[in-house]
Amino acid sequence: MKTNTVIRFVLAALAGVGAVAYAQKVVPAGPKHDSGQSVSPSWEGWFQNPDGTYSLLFGYFNRNYVEQVDVPIGPENKFEPGPADRGQPTHFQPRRAWGVFTVTVPKDFGSNKLTWTLTANGETISIPASLDPLWVIEPLKDSTNNTPPYLAFSNTGTFVQGPQGQSSSLSATVGKPLELPLWVADDASVAPGATKPRTPPVTLLWNKFRGPGQVTFSSQRPAIEEAQFSAPPNTVFHGKSVTTATFSEPGDYVLHVIANDWSGEGGRGFVCCWTNAQVKVQVK
Repeated sequence: MKTNTVIRFVLAALAGVGAVAYAQKVVPAGPKHDSGQSVSPSWEGWFQNPDGTYSLLFGYFNRNYVEQVDVPIGPENKFEPGPADRGQPTHFQPRRAWGVFTVTVPKDFGSNKLTWTLTANGETISIPASLDPLWVIEPLKDSTNNTPPYLAFSNTGTFVQGPQGQSSSLSATVGKPLELPLWVADDASVAPGATKPRTPPVTLLWNKFRGPGQVTFSSQRPAIEEAQFSAPPNTVFHGKSVTTATFSEPGDYVLHVIANDWSGEGGRGFVCCWTNAQVKVQVK
């Protein structure tokens, strides 16, 4: 039987930027596996909220190249101390997913720790999170003053940026495509001397986050077309995107979308700048 493994972070010192913590498990080189491998919870770091509370930012690494792993909330997908359910995914896409959800802890969290444990394909892996000052991150602005894209579920907002994101609720019917529109705004900022960002400067990726059945998107990476609307200040690109999701079974689902700017997935190690959003769907 495989034993419980505890992953720790490797602290990367980035010249001129400061210290950034990122999850990394050192493993021997080996063959690529389509299925049968473990899923590691990943802790990206922490940041303070305007109200004095703190957000712990988590992602994951599914070592499979093809297999999409489902782990329901319970003994094999839990936080300790409880409650076991702190908003983590139960559906895990192949490979690395950066900063897909946050857990808010109180102002007096102090030296406490929160541990996320996942058991997938027979291997149990845990990651502890704390307010260690070496692992503080700034997901809303990097050292070049780049900021995350804004997302909204309507052209009038509310527009939100950053990994905490926002959520909306919809209803759908089995087998009938559900339209998922998004409005996007971005500062199109790049590092000094860098190449001007592509147009549009934002990419979107939709995935299933929770739910009992299969979800089929008409496009997981839908195009973003320029659009006119009342956007947040200091943004230069404004666009709209539409995709659809079709559900195979009734039940309660959560869909996740991440908006990445020119810095790409994971912010090229800077833990900035992307924005999350969720859509809760009741399927009948």
